[in-house]
Amino acid sequence: MKNVLKWPSFMLVLILSLVLSGCSTGKESSSSGGSGGNAEAKGTIEQIKERGKLIAGVKYDTKLFGLKDPASGEVEGFDIDIAKALAKQILGDETKVELKEVTSKTRIPMLQNGDIDLIIATMTITDERKEQVDFSDVYFEAGQSLLVKNDSAITGLESLDGVKVLAVKGSTSAQNIREKAPNAEVLEFDNYQDAFTALKAGKGEALTTDNIILIGMQQTDNNYKLVGGNFTSEPYGIAIRKGDTAFVEEVNSLLKSMKDSGEYDTLHEKWLGSKPE
Repeated sequence: MKNVLKWPSFMLVLILSLVLSGCSTGKESSSSGGSGGNAEAKGTIEQIKERGKLIAGVKYDTKLFGLKDPASGEVEGFDIDIAKALAKQILGDETKVELKEVTSKTRIPMLQNGDIDLIIATMTITDERKEQVDFSDVYFEAGQSLLVKNDSAITGLESLDGVKVLAVKGSTSAQNIREKAPNAEVLEFDNYQDAFTALKAGKGEALTTDNIILIGMQQTDNNYKLVGGNFTSEPYGIAIRKGDTAFVEEVNSLLKSMKDSGEYDTLHEKWLGSKPE
């Protein structure tokens, strides 16, 4: 009688275990096939189409490439027009783009976190950055230089011993100047506007970044000049999340069509004063 009573109990435990195990497995499967997985499988282009807008990370403080007008609230520049052209290619309407402000320090984290679809923000292609993001083809060639007051004795890198040089956090310029002028004192700021304000306030004797960015600053205040020529090569690319090959191809297709049609030359002349060489 004892054995007969124990048998159903053993079977009950076994059945309950199997049921609970099956429930657990089903839950995990459901979780792994949730909306996040579907979104990834769809790819960035499909997500942009479903959302109805492209979200581009751009600079708000870089004259000629991405500068926000404090009066109108509009952000304008070469990078901005490229973002609009990409929105038109994907969605058929250049106004279907949301511009989110990035800095040299915040742009890669914002891209990796999914806050933006891509970065169009005077971003130099480097091997170090290629480990974190993918890049489009080069869309602009710049070179690092120095901005100083018109009456400054600084003529180039050889004049920077013991000099306070201003740069922007997270930029290749800050790294380069430490390597090329190791005896200079480098002070870093969050963005270009803060760095230029600091230069005008006398907190440093030179400001360093890409020549075309410095030219934009000079256009707002002719008390400053560029010196030292270009001492680096800074090829700009559009940054895209690592492994997003389809979106890289879409962006490269846009850049090619813009160059083939002459639209790229028109924008280059509009913002930078001349057609590309």
